[in-house]
Amino acid sequence: MNTKEVKEKGIKGIKTVIYGRTLFVVAAFLIQFVLLFIAFIRLREYSFIIYGFFILLSVIVVLRLFNREGTPDFKLVWMLPMVMFPVFGALFYLYIDTQPGTRILKKRLHDIDQKLAEFTPQNVEIRKSLEKENVQLGRFADYMQSCDNSPVYGNTQAVYYPLGDDQFPDMIAELKKAEKFIFMEYFIVEEGYLWESVLTILKEKARQGVEIRFMYDDTCSLWYLPNFYPRLLEKEGIRCKTFCPIKPIFSSIYNNRDHRKIIVIDGKVAFTGGTNLADEYINKKMRFGHWKDTAIMLKGAAVERLTYLFLEMWSVSEHTEEDYGKYKSPSQADVPWDGYFIPYGASPFSRERVGKRVYLDILNTACHYVHIMTPYLILDNEMMMALTYAARRGVEVVIIMPHIPDKQYAFAVAKTYYNELLEAGVRICEYLPGFVHAKIFVSDDERAVVGTINLDYRGLYHHFECGVLLYRNSQIGAVERDFQETLEKCVEMGPEDYRKQNLFVRLEGRLLKMLAPLM
Repeated sequence: MNTKEVKEKGIKGIKTVIYGRTLFVVAAFLIQFVLLFIAFIRLREYSFIIYGFFILLSVIVVLRLFNREGTPDFKLVWMLPMVMFPVFGALFYLYIDTQPGTRILKKRLHDIDQKLAEFTPQNVEIRKSLEKENVQLGRFADYMQSCDNSPVYGNTQAVYYPLGDDQFPDMIAELKKAEKFIFMEYFIVEEGYLWESVLTILKEKARQGVEIRFMYDDTCSLWYLPNFYPRLLEKEGIRCKTFCPIKPIFSSIYNNRDHRKIIVIDGKVAFTGGTNLADEYINKKMRFGHWKDTAIMLKGAAVERLTYLFLEMWSVSEHTEEDYGKYKSPSQADVPWDGYFIPYGASPFSRERVGKRVYLDILNTACHYVHIMTPYLILDNEMMMALTYAARRGVEVVIIMPHIPDKQYAFAVAKTYYNELLEAGVRICEYLPGFVHAKIFVSDDERAVVGTINLDYRGLYHHFECGVLLYRNSQIGAVERDFQETLEKCVEMGPEDYRKQNLFVRLEGRLLKMLAPLM
């Protein structure tokens, strides 16, 4: 690293501290946590009767937790603090479980989804056509419609991008064509070449009268952008907001971040995938070696669902009624038929865990192969069973992981799953040139998913996510070719590789695995 880079890194660090509120928010959280713990100690010492009451409360909380609906993994991870700190653990669980902010957000999203349902009805003819080709997938389309307002679409063209570098020029070109509106929703936005290129177009389009709405997750205010950044964009004619603004008040609501990446242009063109708005995603900046990511562009009928996914999240903090019908896509009958598409969203408040169900459905119905790219591998029991069962019944299951991780602790936990998967016949390969941020499934040359959902608890349970399921589309071959070309740059893992790891790293992984549902 040269002197200029060191200086720039130092300046960026100072800006993060000054503008990002990071230290202030973290300190406020810690103070609240310490005060709660002190209160617990004081109560414990104050009276045997009070302490006995709280022990009884702990027993009631454990019984409630054990008997409520939900994933066993989360029940087990909550048992740990309750065993170690019987009173404090129960109080902490009740504090998290009764958060009003989470309940308000859940109710607000439910109401919005009820209104949006009328704008994304299932096309009966397309649904019947799909069932004639694949009965199981036709029934799965019904499930997606009933649980996620996500119908199956035809009359859509797709372009798959094996790198963010490939997506970038098309994204810029399509943004320049906007005439009516541009909607953008991202998890990470960082100042640099990529974002400045996009922002220049957005400013110009705003001056031309194009409606621009831009939303990003507020974790950016902690690390990448000043908290007043939305006001700067508003001055340029760009409507901007952050999702779930982080305040110095300890709450479980901050655990549910908006991890979606969506661009919608005029209701006719849309982009989604793993790429964020930062220079490493197009390899303009090297952070963890070569950055391997994927994305997809849709043109045609299926764009409509991504439009409404954006409006769903945008409307959460709005106080006026949105005219959803205004943004319904025009008829796309002139777009050539190229298979079936189900764009979908995933919400941490949905009982169905739609993002996880899409992956499980592929694993449980594949006949020949399932090929996966994911940056993280932190699995619940159900996903582990699906992966190992698919391999044991003769399906070729191959997972490509990074060789250079972005989060060492997450990589250490991922390694603890390797041997069980390998013993079942799952192949695990690490991408030698750098970091894999792609989130793809491709199966049997017929089905593929490109989206934002990682194979970890964050992606499958905690975050708002999105993806596109493709069936018998011409780009599925491109996804598989990309997988095979990436595989040539990988090293395959074996059981001995886990044993060769540093003892401390292995211990770190096993200890953190106990907290995996929270990671």
